[in-house]
Amino acid sequence: MPSFLKSAQGLAPSAEADIRDTVQIMLAQLRDGREASALDYASRLDRWEGPVIVGADEIARASAAIAPDLRAALDYAHENIRNFAMAQRASLTPFETELRPGLVAGQKVIPVSAAGCYVPGGRYAHIASALMTITTAKAAGVPHITACAPPRGDGIDPATLYAMHLAGADVILNLGGVQGIAAMAFGLFDTPAADVLCGPGNAYVAEAKRQLFGPVGIDMFAGPTDIAIVADASADPALVALDLAGQAEHGPTSPCWLITDDAELGREVLRLMPGTIALLPEGNRDVAQQAWNAMGEVILCADRDEMAQEADRLAPEHLHVQARDLDWWQQRLTTYGSLFLGAETTVAFGDKASGPNHVLPTSGAARYTGGLSVHKFLKTVTYQRVSDQALPDLARATAVISHAEGMHGHALTAEARLPRPPLPRVVGG
Repeated sequence: MPSFLKSAQGLAPSAEADIRDTVQIMLAQLRDGREASALDYASRLDRWEGPVIVGADEIARASAAIAPDLRAALDYAHENIRNFAMAQRASLTPFETELRPGLVAGQKVIPVSAAGCYVPGGRYAHIASALMTITTAKAAGVPHITACAPPRGDGIDPATLYAMHLAGADVILNLGGVQGIAAMAFGLFDTPAADVLCGPGNAYVAEAKRQLFGPVGIDMFAGPTDIAIVADASADPALVALDLAGQAEHGPTSPCWLITDDAELGREVLRLMPGTIALLPEGNRDVAQQAWNAMGEVILCADRDEMAQEADRLAPEHLHVQARDLDWWQQRLTTYGSLFLGAETTVAFGDKASGPNHVLPTSGAARYTGGLSVHKFLKTVTYQRVSDQALPDLARATAVISHAEGMHGHALTAEARLPRPPLPRVVGG
């Protein structure tokens, strides 16, 4: 049974009910008031009075304004993300098979008609999020992609805007928050209503997506980002501490777990954490310290099998293995959003540039789902075709099952397809 060298202190009660009610009211007003309501919220909440649709001139200015090294880095990341998403797309293929003589069934893979990609603002400029969502929808073959991001000052952050355009957004909106989500879901500002909404955001954005889910698809129900590091005695405690601190800067509610079978490593990481967090700039440092105090845990296990069991129990968004025998860990671990194998494979690579998507399941959702991929924007649909050869057996089996279920109308439709003997031929007069 694992023990704790450090346990999470926990968080203050949340205001989930208030957020839920606020979002419900906003969505109702946006559904009825449409563009006028969206403009009103943009003015009041984001102090934005400029045009909602980003024009080509603004995109060109943004591209020219960013530093060449940042532009090159975004181009590099985009190429990796696109290539990975295209490889995912190629793994999904249509097929047709003859299940029995005369009974043919098949599969088609069809992209949704329109997607809405939300790029968050807030504490950080989430430039990489633009690449992750829009690029993936584009690789899936979605014909129209609307993207939005909160305007700040003169508009969307230039690097974020460059990334949105680079990734392939067809229309970009200067809208954030619930009004941005609603604009994409309801097809405001002459855009097609999104079939799928994706992208991370604050609690209001997440709640808006949750309330819209059903008629509209969403990537997932998102909670605070988290990280679990599995480390044995071979790990460098300074590197482990740095990786925990790096992810803790996401926000004060972000869980950070260290799972180890080496008590000395665990105690050394605990000793190093205050000084490691102090390396961050002041604002980031305060956030990371809050996250580590409230949500940080160091879990001591008996051996690597117990470590793996604990990792599967936590179902982390990011799971980083800094231990011997990486092949064993890759085969054994089953429950995570994305797996990072080896001390050199820091989670930040996946967050920004390596290729696999960084929109991942949180709050234990990795127990039943993976992260954002081209699959989210594709419908895997089936078809079937029956000829005379298969008809008698298929109709009889369907009728028997339907009668047993009490669904006699179903049985009648099957029996109507059974071959009938020809009418007797009348001879003479």
